[in-house]
Amino acid sequence: MQRVCFLLKVRPERLAEYRARHGEVWPEMREALARTGWHNYSLFLRDDGLLVGYLETEDFEAAKKAMAETEVNARWQAEMAPFFESLDGRPDEGMHPLDEVFHLD
Repeated sequence: MQRVCFLLKVRPERLAEYRARHGEVWPEMREALARTGWHNYSLFLRDDGLLVGYLETEDFEAAKKAMAETEVNARWQAEMAPFFESLDGRPDEGMHPLDEVFHLD
């Protein structure tokens, strides 16, 4: 299983709304993520807007591609894009994995 961690930056003035939206992720979005190989997926948000994402998957590129082909993802990404700073495109296109330098089971 591949472990993936990425960083994004949420606009400080949108933090409360971002948190609220993720408290109510659409059931069809949750189902699509699970179906396309996103497992143990978590988002962590710092008060200055730093967002840390973590997931486990067999193949991150394949999981991203499969999600990108779903209609629900297109709707979700369109709604989430205004929450982020410094993006050239959709939020899911800005997920660049960090290099894992240590892991302890």
